[in-house]
Amino acid sequence: MSASVVVVGGGITGLTAAYRLTKELPDATVTLIEADDRLGGKIRSSTFAGVDGVDEAADAFLTRVPEAMALAAELGLGDRLTSPAAGSASVWWHGMHSIPEGLMLGVPTDLRKLARSKLLTWPGKLRAALEPILPATGVGADSVGKLIRKRFGKQVHERLVDPLVGSIYAADTDHFSLDGVPQILDLASKNRSLLIGGRRMRAKSAAVTGPIFATPIAGMAALTDALADALRAAGVDLRTGATVTSIVRADHGWSVLIEGDDAPLAADAIVLATPAGTTAPLVAGISPEASRSLATFHHAGVVMVTLAVPADEWPVELQGYSGYLVPKPVQRWVTAVSFASSKWPHWQPRPESARPLIVLRISLGRDGRDLTDRSDDELLAAAVGEVSDHLGIVLHPVEHRVVRWPMAFPQYRPGHAARVAAIEEALSADAPGVVVAGASYHGIGIPACIRQGNLAARVLAGLVGSVRS
Repeated sequence: MSASVVVVGGGITGLTAAYRLTKELPDATVTLIEADDRLGGKIRSSTFAGVDGVDEAADAFLTRVPEAMALAAELGLGDRLTSPAAGSASVWWHGMHSIPEGLMLGVPTDLRKLARSKLLTWPGKLRAALEPILPATGVGADSVGKLIRKRFGKQVHERLVDPLVGSIYAADTDHFSLDGVPQILDLASKNRSLLIGGRRMRAKSAAVTGPIFATPIAGMAALTDALADALRAAGVDLRTGATVTSIVRADHGWSVLIEGDDAPLAADAIVLATPAGTTAPLVAGISPEASRSLATFHHAGVVMVTLAVPADEWPVELQGYSGYLVPKPVQRWVTAVSFASSKWPHWQPRPESARPLIVLRISLGRDGRDLTDRSDDELLAAAVGEVSDHLGIVLHPVEHRVVRWPMAFPQYRPGHAARVAAIEEALSADAPGVVVAGASYHGIGIPACIRQGNLAARVLAGLVGSVRS
């Protein structure tokens, strides 16, 4: 009798886990259950302003973290990837300022380049210049904000590190664990000086050629669509629009209860590739300790407003720029703006358009400022009004799209790594064969989620294989 494995969650982590299970346990019965009516989770692409595959959320993945590139190649997408065009990013601080060169996620590695920037005042630059002579800090209170202020001072934190890290993770870095930013954690744990350590790390990475980011030309959804196609071809049972209500022990393994189904689904092993807040009630009956901890996790909601504006109204001086960030002290609702059709040449509106257009992607909301309950009119007005103010022009969008992503970003509070380790230990003791994976645990980016899906599948394959042998 073949093994039966259930994957709960049809985002990139769950799809990857199911795909890897088909390779590790080719004779197993694999079922993937997704509450939404579509697969892909927080990855979605659609047509906008006549351009196919304009992403509604994440628009790229890191190439120098290997998992996403390797999976794309395995799925036959390797020759259908593209990378951003060269372009400078800026920070809006009472005016537009180019981001200084020589940064690593906002952490300075070159004081001379930092000194040339007008984004920081001279007192702020002098404070940052003290960093190499300060005694070692270590990871300290496990807060990105506290670490950076202690090492470089207030201005580097609020005008560089917090906008950069915050825009990636919708985070308030004062309440964000270093475990969520592996590059900064690595610098803090291995070097007395972050600046000197960052300089060495940049020197090593300079030897690595090629683009830093990549994406399928057809949009990020091409990756999740290819996974779903591979799962169908492998005979995986893909159930969308199905909500798991609980997991209970069975004589031989587990029973997965699905809303509206009379008969539970039997499983020898389960991957819970769902956000922590969703996972907590599912394991309440089999691991109360893990459930209680999972229920304490925080998540931030964001909104993505996409605009198409006439190209002939776009300032010439902004050509060649990829977008800008807005630091918290000067934020209203907008946190970051991508000049998407400058960043991605394949997102140029089609030549047959009656009037050439520029596509902008505008991020609103973050941890501590959830705007997902605001109306489309409010969100559109904020996006158009604030960006117009920032750029010193009046935007006249001819097309717009408002997409809400409630609870999209797990927030790694200080102590995150220890909390996750305790959850995994509790599950291992209380519910062997049930594992958690996904952005809530060991990394938020797409490569990190793919890595967790791969690992979950391999762990369960080893467990199921040893039990069956």
